[in-house]
Amino acid sequence: MNEDMSGKTAVRRELLAARSLLSGEDAGKAAAVLARRALDLPELAQARTVAAYVSVGREPGTRVLLDVLRARGVRVLLPVLLPDNDLDWAAYEGAERLVRAGRGLLEPDGRRLGADAVLEAEVVLLPGLAVDGRGMRLGRGGGSYDRVLGRLARAGARPALAVLLYEHEVVARVPEEPHDRPVQAVVTPEGVRCFGARGERRRPEG
Repeated sequence: MNEDMSGKTAVRRELLAARSLLSGEDAGKAAAVLARRALDLPELAQARTVAAYVSVGREPGTRVLLDVLRARGVRVLLPVLLPDNDLDWAAYEGAERLVRAGRGLLEPDGRRLGADAVLEAEVVLLPGLAVDGRGMRLGRGGGSYDRVLGRLARAGARPALAVLLYEHEVVARVPEEPHDRPVQAVVTPEGVRCFGARGERRRPEG
């Protein structure tokens, strides 16, 4: 199914436009709350290795969470975008070790660990624009995380998959294609929702 047939392009445009209306102050406040909520996910609270990413622009903020995880002694892996849109990985060693990269991204400046380094993660935090009640995630369309998820599946790795979003980005249904894979949880500033065979369940906010 191509991009136009799937309906993803128009939905992405609407969601990105909504994000652009957020003030920097509101985004910063949401990031601090999001870090606390994320640790309500038991798999993340107990993980020793987490694959994450550095938020940019008005994406739900990850930087507070990255520092919290690192302070706890968690090994945090961050993506490094390759020319073919696949992802290499490097360890997060603090905000001062992040450098500007292509497409406005921030990447760690340390040793590259290879594309298979993600197989060591117990939790993979995925960027996205929306998720629905089935756990189906709508990404930005670059295909990088489709490759990551495919690599995990081929290796038989089963980390917890979670997407970080704003509350209004949890929607009734997102367009999907045959290669799309569901996540197990979504974290918003309002709380954590987990998805499974028995449908959606929401963890109490604390």
